[in-house]
Amino acid sequence: MAAYLIVDIARILDEAAYGRYKSQVSPGLLAGGGTYLARGGAIDVLEGDWRPNRLVLVRFDSAAVARSWWSSQDYAALKDLRQASTETRMVLVEGLSQ
Repeated sequence: MAAYLIVDIARILDEAAYGRYKSQVSPGLLAGGGTYLARGGAIDVLEGDWRPNRLVLVRFDSAAVARSWWSSQDYAALKDLRQASTETRMVLVEGLSQ
């Protein structure tokens, strides 16, 4: 069952470091089974008070595949870079079974 990683980059603390993260993350994410569905596009709040700064949506074939990528040694240094350069909110949600 597909799973979706929803990432809200709520605040960027270090533009240069976050720029390095953005320029380096895609190859490993794609190799780890992720597919971008949205990456920093325009946001139109329709209801509520959630005001994401930068939203990223990634599809994985399963939650296990997503967790494997997120906790991998290959991603560890980039994850540290993102965590040091941003305030991030991230959730993983399972999709519907077909």
